[in-house]
Amino acid sequence: MQDKGWWVARDAIAPGVLDAVCEQLAPALARRDRIRARNGVEGSNDGTLHHLLGDGPEFIDLLRTLEHFSAELDWFFEGKYILNSYGGVINEKDTAAYVHQVHRDIRFSSTARRFMLNLLVMLDDFTPENGATWILSGSQGRAQKPEQAEFLAGAERATGTRGSILFFDSRIWHAAGHNTTAAPRRALTITLTSPFFKQQLDYPRLLGDDHEALREPFLRQLVGYNARVPASLDDYYVPVARRHYQRGQDD
Repeated sequence: MQDKGWWVARDAIAPGVLDAVCEQLAPALARRDRIRARNGVEGSNDGTLHHLLGDGPEFIDLLRTLEHFSAELDWFFEGKYILNSYGGVINEKDTAAYVHQVHRDIRFSSTARRFMLNLLVMLDDFTPENGATWILSGSQGRAQKPEQAEFLAGAERATGTRGSILFFDSRIWHAAGHNTTAAPRRALTITLTSPFFKQQLDYPRLLGDDHEALREPFLRQLVGYNARVPASLDDYYVPVARRHYQRGQDD
């Protein structure tokens, strides 16, 4: 991770958790397609699913498994971190979406501190044929986007078996590969950030103040319950233990 900017944890997610998540992807995509059509934002989201956390307990169960990597995550952030986004992608044959373009997932470059980490959970085997991610190793320190030809000449394919997780520095230049097989290639796309970053969706508000995640210290921190913004003076003037933004988030 220090040099290349990425690594793959093999067989990190149990098959039962993977199966449960996969069963929910099709209805989750249909729901989002209906919303996108209703709101007039069709066109560039083929196979992409944003903000899956509230679609079922299966997605919370998968987050729990990340506690096994808490030492690596603590090292990367040099402190605490929270969930910034929780999405997915179903990479079908001959489809095109913004994820196929060379991009990175943070819009500024910092060499002094790492602020954001991507996790790609492989719900199917990732192979060159079905669209394994292209990654330009070591490009996390490069501010300018590489030209397509240069990128393809130097990029590696992040392959792995079902249940593996690709961890990569969000500053690194990458692109989803094109699926040339008949079967879909599915993945979850998760990003973590330092706690002072705004979440792409207010996940604590989405899950609610009575959710089971509040009772588990790792999930409480990860989902963002310890890094919220008060919505009223009554929320603001509370004892330390009940503050929306807890101490130690920025250490």
